[in-house]
Amino acid sequence: TVAPGEAGPRVGLIAGHMGNDSGAVCLDGLTEAEVNADVAERVAGDLRQRQITVDILEEFDPRLRGYQANALVSIHSDSCSVDYSGFKVANQEGADEPSQRLTECLWTEYEKATGLPRHPTTITADMTRYHAFNRIAVTTPASIIELGFLNADGPFLTRQAGRAAKGVADGILCFLNSNPEQ
Repeated sequence: TVAPGEAGPRVGLIAGHMGNDSGAVCLDGLTEAEVNADVAERVAGDLRQRQITVDILEEFDPRLRGYQANALVSIHSDSCSVDYSGFKVANQEGADEPSQRLTECLWTEYEKATGLPRHPTTITADMTRYHAFNRIAVTTPASIIELGFLNADGPFLTRQAGRAAKGVADGILCFLNSNPEQ
């Protein structure tokens, strides 16, 4: 869905919790919102260098209503209160094929870029029923990613945020390049 005057695809990135709350807060003061915003900015920079229009959106951004793009990814981080390590990606329950393909690309490319293990057993209804999935245009493929658990993976997500961002950006590029309509 390229708007008039745009040279290429449009991608939306929700920086999880931005403009709303801190999200998870760790004992050392690290917040989910700051990790998510940092990674979202880095992903946006990478994609913009490739002539992709990127919108960074807040958690409950008014622009989400009917939002149209080639892809939307909501970037989150997981709890500080458990000692798990790993990431997870989900799309809406009953999602269409493009959203499923976006999710698969994110699983593959994020794992490749970060080396973090997949943690599919902790995918929650908050992910598969994520509020933004019901606000955006039904034609916009969408996924949500939990970059890692802030307790065990926090040092990686703060000191090597570029690798996390590369995984998300590469997942989006994988999807855009796999879709003949892009």
